[in-house]
Amino acid sequence: MVANAVQEEDQSTSTNEDRDQSTSANEDRETNCWGCGLRVSVATFASVFKCGWCGAITKEHVVKNDNIRLRRCLDRFFVIIVISFMLFFICAGVWAVYPIIFSVSYFRGVFHLAIIAILSICTLSSFFLSAFQPAGIPPLIIWGSFPAVGQGGLDNYTFCHYCSKPKSPMAHHCRSCGTCVLDMDHHCPFIGNCVGAANHRCFILFLLLTVISTFYVTIMTSYSALQIWPHQENEPVIRLSGYANRELIFGVLKETILAFLRSAVFLPVRGLVLVYLFLSSLSVSIGLSVLLWQQLSYIYVGKTYLSHLRAVDSEEVMERDCKNIVRFFGCSSMTTAYLPSYWKSRKAHTK
Repeated sequence: MVANAVQEEDQSTSTNEDRDQSTSANEDRETNCWGCGLRVSVATFASVFKCGWCGAITKEHVVKNDNIRLRRCLDRFFVIIVISFMLFFICAGVWAVYPIIFSVSYFRGVFHLAIIAILSICTLSSFFLSAFQPAGIPPLIIWGSFPAVGQGGLDNYTFCHYCSKPKSPMAHHCRSCGTCVLDMDHHCPFIGNCVGAANHRCFILFLLLTVISTFYVTIMTSYSALQIWPHQENEPVIRLSGYANRELIFGVLKETILAFLRSAVFLPVRGLVLVYLFLSSLSVSIGLSVLLWQQLSYIYVGKTYLSHLRAVDSEEVMERDCKNIVRFFGCSSMTTAYLPSYWKSRKAHTK
């Protein structure tokens, strides 16, 4: 009987403790909204809450880990490498290609020299514009004062603990740049800057011009290399008569390729530079073409890379239309009248 009484007393004590804990957990606490400064009553366990007046979202217990010095040094290092690589391509291409082109035809040399000058100036200009101008500074808004902030004036705004100012739903804080960027697509280390609302168009133009330039270098270097490639003194003469099987054809191709590579030993320095420019420009052109296609596909859907990642989590369906690309490049709405009817169709694709 004593044991049962003790057990019942322990059970009642634990029940009272659980009741007290649940009561304390259900108790609300009061705090200030960062957006309008009004007192907000929230649950004790809530770490994220939204103000009922201004619509600002407050996230508590945010851990700051902001060390951008190393990231900035790496970005500057990559920018120096990219600029050096571009200048080397221009100077080495002019030194290796155009004496050969001028020896073929003076008019052709002047024509191609004008093309390379235009491509070089446009590519370097778009690179500097996308690398050294702010990616997209969010607009300044009034916050922290109830009379100044109207109802719903900060709807879905959050507070950036790094910049100590409001952050709109379309902005994202970049820890490499140390600032919030409006319509941020991604942080590109090769331009040492974020790709946002202010320089996204310049970044796309830089990719497009670089792809065109590298494709042009690939054609010109291959043509110039073939002009100065040493001819074989004893070229094998193979006569095919009757039925030629697959092994014989592959044997002829193998001997031709090996003889072509053996003759590369006698290439001058200009020829070796042409081979290097050909391989480099071909690889860069393929890689940047894939990146350009990815960027244009996001613009076609009306998204950025970061918004695409958020849409994957939320299964958001966006409207796909070529008018998104027209609006992105700042063309007038009348331009869509000249697009084919298939392009002008407004379709929403579901996953």
